[in-house]
Amino acid sequence: MTIPQAHRQHAIERALRGLTDGSFYKALARRVAMRTVSQDPACFATLERYLTDEMAPLLVSLGFECRIVDNPQPGMPPLLIGERIEDPTLATLLLYGHGDVTDGQESKWAEDIAPWALTFVEGRVFGRGTADNKGQHSVNLAALEAVIEAREGRLGYNVKILFEMGEEIGSPGLEAACRQYAKALRADLFLASDGPRIRADMPTLFLGSRGVVQFRLSLATGNGGRHSGNWGGVITNPAAVLSNALATLVSQSGEILVDFLKAPPISEEISRLIRDLPVGGGNTDPTINPYWGEAGLTDGERLYGVNTLEILALGAGDTVKPVGAVPERAEAVLQLRFVKGTEWQAIETRLRAHLGAQGFGEVALEMLGGYAATRLDPGHPWVSFVQHSTEQSLGSPAHILPNLGGTIPNHCFSDVLRLPTVWLPHSYPACDQHAPNEHLLESIVEEGLRLTAGVLWDLGEPQAQSLVQQGAQQQ
Repeated sequence: MTIPQAHRQHAIERALRGLTDGSFYKALARRVAMRTVSQDPACFATLERYLTDEMAPLLVSLGFECRIVDNPQPGMPPLLIGERIEDPTLATLLLYGHGDVTDGQESKWAEDIAPWALTFVEGRVFGRGTADNKGQHSVNLAALEAVIEAREGRLGYNVKILFEMGEEIGSPGLEAACRQYAKALRADLFLASDGPRIRADMPTLFLGSRGVVQFRLSLATGNGGRHSGNWGGVITNPAAVLSNALATLVSQSGEILVDFLKAPPISEEISRLIRDLPVGGGNTDPTINPYWGEAGLTDGERLYGVNTLEILALGAGDTVKPVGAVPERAEAVLQLRFVKGTEWQAIETRLRAHLGAQGFGEVALEMLGGYAATRLDPGHPWVSFVQHSTEQSLGSPAHILPNLGGTIPNHCFSDVLRLPTVWLPHSYPACDQHAPNEHLLESIVEEGLRLTAGVLWDLGEPQAQSLVQQGAQQQ
């Protein structure tokens, strides 16, 4: 049955009804109350219950067949795969979300605000997971439910969904699960929500993310801690050696000093999309240093277009209660965020060679893992489809971000499942995700319901089949 395009607005109004009748935030409060902290082994049963007791019943009510599958990595949280097949010949959309959160940090939240309950303060909705990711996938599921109802039970396309419960610990097993269940997850298009918009008032589509490599440099002399008066000057100080080793990698102004860690040149197409994007400026945003990082670039290019090397942790001895001793050990943890085109899998070999050539062969290198960088071609028809749909729903521009500054497991979908990926974030940079006082903005929730319902409606229109065919020809 063909439903008139005029009913598109009706679907959007149905999605917004959950805000007026309270059902949206009632469901989100129930989800936030579940302490799905993936870093805490004591929460393992709750991680599974989020899938079995919260997600699966909702999806079944929407016509999905669901199964909980074991994580391919032993001891890691399970995953949920759901599918709603109307006709195998129709286009298939894959959705994604994660239900795990970071530690609650209960004692550090503002007065009268707790991490495991929703608290509304001046347009902000506080609670752990509101921004990352329970609030965001709740928006998408509410929009999907509204569109199914508005289309009287038949979308005109198929939907599959993948939920994981370990994203906050690096998505262990997700890539392997995508390989193992590739047939079950086969689709034409990918749409999900995570991460922030460029700014609260700038609806954003991003097409991938920077990759990440984390590693540890350390030096232990084997001498133990020795009195600095008796032995200083004649034994190696590992802190001094490590500090000098770090100085060969990154300058005092944050510029990467070795070519193999640098980004490839920014193309004109990508530069055009990011160079004038605003960075910071909000009341709670940090102060931007215009002289930090790669020289001659705009803030947008420095954040989204190049690689950055950050020293995340650095230590030797006890800086709180120092003693007069040469430390026995020094170590630093570094993180490289990199854009697509960086030869990241050769970094370990090249780092070892560099340290040796600079006289730091005794410094130990431990690779701590990483993700590939991803970026869908901004000219892909799926990008313009989602952009046009969101602009129609909001009556304002939707901004295209080639890749998120942070890192999400997008490579599982773009590289393993070989899908064109578009992300519609329903959060903003100052949301305090992973920190005390995590929150959503009510204004973004409303916009998120509008634009997601619009996209999910438009996928049931005839032009969507043409979109899928064009996408298949580009792959």
